[in-house]
Amino acid sequence: MHYLAEGLRLPTNGLDYTILAIYFVVVLGIGFAARASVRTSLDFFLSGRSLPAWVTGLAFVAANLGATEILGMAATGAQYGVAVVHWYWIGAIPAMVFLGLVMMPFYYRSKVRSVPEFLLQRFDKSAHLLSSVLFAFAAILIAGVNLYALSIVVEALLGWPQWVAIVVAGLFVLVYITIGGLSSAIYNEVLQFFVILAALIPLTLLGLKRVGGWDGLTGSLEKSHGSDFLSAWGGTGIGDANPLGANWLTIILGLGFVLSFGYWTTNFAEVQRALSAKNLSAAQRTPLIAAFPKIFIVFLVMIPGLVAAVLVPKIGTPGSDLTYNDAIPLLMQELLPNGVLGIAVTGLLAAFMAGMAANVSSFNTVFTTDIWARYVKKDQPDAYYLRFGRLITAIGVLASIGTAFIAASFSNIMSYLQTLFSFFNVPMFVVFIIGMFWKRASMKSGVWGLVAGTTAAMVNYFVIYKQGIIDIPTDQGANFVSAIVGFVAGAVVMVAVTLFTAPKPEAELAGLVYVTESPDAEEAPAEGDSAWYRKPALLGWGAIVLAALCYVPYSF
Repeated sequence: MHYLAEGLRLPTNGLDYTILAIYFVVVLGIGFAARASVRTSLDFFLSGRSLPAWVTGLAFVAANLGATEILGMAATGAQYGVAVVHWYWIGAIPAMVFLGLVMMPFYYRSKVRSVPEFLLQRFDKSAHLLSSVLFAFAAILIAGVNLYALSIVVEALLGWPQWVAIVVAGLFVLVYITIGGLSSAIYNEVLQFFVILAALIPLTLLGLKRVGGWDGLTGSLEKSHGSDFLSAWGGTGIGDANPLGANWLTIILGLGFVLSFGYWTTNFAEVQRALSAKNLSAAQRTPLIAAFPKIFIVFLVMIPGLVAAVLVPKIGTPGSDLTYNDAIPLLMQELLPNGVLGIAVTGLLAAFMAGMAANVSSFNTVFTTDIWARYVKKDQPDAYYLRFGRLITAIGVLASIGTAFIAASFSNIMSYLQTLFSFFNVPMFVVFIIGMFWKRASMKSGVWGLVAGTTAAMVNYFVIYKQGIIDIPTDQGANFVSAIVGFVAGAVVMVAVTLFTAPKPEAELAGLVYVTESPDAEEAPAEGDSAWYRKPALLGWGAIVLAALCYVPYSF
């Protein structure tokens, strides 16, 4: 198990613990305040579809900004350099815009409570059940990653035993989600977003100051790691060597299209936030509003990773007792005074809880509505499903404690997450996208596309890559290839099965396949409500243009 280095104990004092205690009190207070709004299962699972776009937008980005994102992307920066920007400007922004402009109308107008429920409407029960099981399993694994990340950080930084960190933090997440449902999770994610920024901004600025500013940072890294370490595209020609171990084709197709679109458009932990918005316009603007802070957050996780690579040149190498995951804790120990240190520790705990809460709340929704209510206990009173949703939340937290230790075999937890996404999100994406744009896709093609995509991605990773049949330099490079292989296999099988099986009757495809049509009248903006920030298309194109401009300094 790769714990953080024993030498990374933080000099915390009473002020730091007071800040931490205040945060926990506020979190529980939000949970109890949200309880008053939970009267039905729709309130519990989707906040009664009543939240404004700015709330769901910040929750959307905070749900992704978990401890795994902060530790993992800083680790990626320390290991691969400036190439980490690909996960944001190629691997997030275009897919978030696509979700808002193209896919949210399908989700929202169909009134589904989950992504698998949409596949039930488009395909059949077999595709629905398999996608539900795969997603529920993946959600628990990813929640476990957050638990693992939290436990090793708290044990190393504060000296708490690992089991204490897991139980305490897990208990808080369990309490505020069980009491207040999704509303509690979302409003806490808005708070957590600002707490996380308050932790990362001083860490980034002080880190830059320690290494002599941006010029000092880049000068040191160019000497120790070479110029490609400071270039997003340097050395990415096919056949060339580079720190990431991937070429431009696998970056664009594997990360920029398959993994990115698979995650942002079908991962219910994210989509659930948009589905809780008060109307279609707000639902569409949710991922678009989130795209703007997402463009700039990369600097707050990349720069600490680069600074760590300067301060500890051997970080992550066999001769060092520091793994790449140690980048953020190392800088916290080295740079932050008491008080600010308390905010930073609170920010890490907030990040953990945001990531875990997102996955646990999506797990309880899918398990309750898509598995239990559909196939086990049908047609029960709404109060029954509300009670069961709270029960399965507790079970999900306990299960995630068990899966936390699976992540221990990865020194870079972001690599582990990308592996999970290639197995579970990519096959669901290919089924969704083909079903949405090709009305001829048959009902039976959905389940076989899922099976083929998941199987092919796993075979590529565990057999072709791990057994050395094909030499792929890094885990991340292998994840990109697995994603492409899974997508292609799922698409080919769907087309083949469609040729021999019956299509869904065209009369049943209304609202389930893409056509160029204007929004429903009742979803149109109200009179006098046509400000630029209420126009999803304008927000979406603005995010893409801004992300493209951000790439300019890293393209040479």
